[in-house]
Amino acid sequence: MKVVSVYQAEGMVLCHDITEIVPGKFKGRAFKKGHVIRKEDIPKLLTIGKENIYVWEVNDKTLHENDAALRLAQAVAGSGVTLAEASEGKVEIKAGISGLLKVNSAALEKINDIDQLAVATLHANQVVEAGKKLAGCKVIPLVIDLEKIKNAEQLCAACYPVVEVKPLQSCKVGIVTTGSEIYYGRIKDCFGPVLTEKFGQLGSSILQQIIVDDDIDMIADAIHRLLDAGAEMIVTTGGMSVDPDDVTPAAIRTAGGEIALYGAPTLPGAMFMLAYFGDVPVLGLPGCVMYHKSTIFDLVVPRLLAGEKLVKRDISKLGYGGLCLNCEECHYPECGFGKGS
Repeated sequence: MKVVSVYQAEGMVLCHDITEIVPGKFKGRAFKKGHVIRKEDIPKLLTIGKENIYVWEVNDKTLHENDAALRLAQAVAGSGVTLAEASEGKVEIKAGISGLLKVNSAALEKINDIDQLAVATLHANQVVEAGKKLAGCKVIPLVIDLEKIKNAEQLCAACYPVVEVKPLQSCKVGIVTTGSEIYYGRIKDCFGPVLTEKFGQLGSSILQQIIVDDDIDMIADAIHRLLDAGAEMIVTTGGMSVDPDDVTPAAIRTAGGEIALYGAPTLPGAMFMLAYFGDVPVLGLPGCVMYHKSTIFDLVVPRLLAGEKLVKRDISKLGYGGLCLNCEECHYPECGFGKGS
C-alpha cells in the first residue's frame, strides 16, 4: 500500500472506499475499495478533494482480486458449469446443466491450503438443477501475488476437473418383482409405480416389469429376458431381507451376474445389493425405497446414471453421513444424508 498523486493513479487499485458529500443532496460511496482507477475517474476524485489516495499497485507480479478470482474459478471449473462475473474478489460457479455434481475434495483441500485463496463447494454426488449455485471462489486481498494463482492453476490442471456436473443418461430400466404373494395375486404390487416415478424424475423410463415367484430359475430367466430386451439397468424388488426364502442373490449368480456387494451402511437402505452383468448394473432394492422419500436409491442410482461403475469401497464410504433422520418434512438433498462421502 502506498500514497500516490491522483494524476499518477491510473491503473492502480483503491485500498479504501471514498465518500462523496454533496450538501443537501447526496452522501455516499463514490468509489469502492478495490476499484481500479481509470483516466476518467481523475477529474471526479479531484472534485471531491482527493489529490492523493492510498492504492495497491498492480504490476506484472500481482493480480487484482477480480482478475485473480476469475482465473481461480476457471481453473476449478470442469464441464457442465458456468461462471458468474467477478465481484469483490469472488466468482460463483453454477450448474450449467442438470446432472450429478462431482467435487474432487482432495484437490479442494490443496487449493485452500494456498494462503489467501478460498474455494467453497456443495457436497458432491447430489443431483443439481441447472442454475444452482455449486461453489464460490474467493481471493482474500485486493491484490494477490501472481505465483499463488499460478500454483492453484497448476494444481487444478493436475487434478482436473475439481468441480463439474455430469449429465444423467436416459436409461431403459427393467424391473423383476419377486414374491409369491404378488405373483399369485394375493396382494397388489406397489413397488412398480414408485420406481416409475423415481426413475422418471431422473430422466429414465421403465422398459418392462416382470413379476415372478420366489424361485431361482424364474428370477434368473426374468433377468435374461430383460437383458435381451435391451435393459440398461435392472432392479429387483421384494427379495432383499434376511428371510431364508429370499433367493434373489442366488438367482443373480445363477443367471451369470457378479455380486459386487450385499449390504450398505445407510439407514434406511441397509439391505441393498449391487451386481453387474457386464456393464449392466443390477440393484436389489430393500422395501424402504417404497415408503421412504430418501434412501440408498437416491445415493446410488444418480451415480450409476452418470456413468460411474460403483464398487464396494464406494458404498462403504456412505456410512459417514449415511444416517437419515426421517424428518417429518424431508429436505433431501438439502440435508446431511449421504453427504459424508
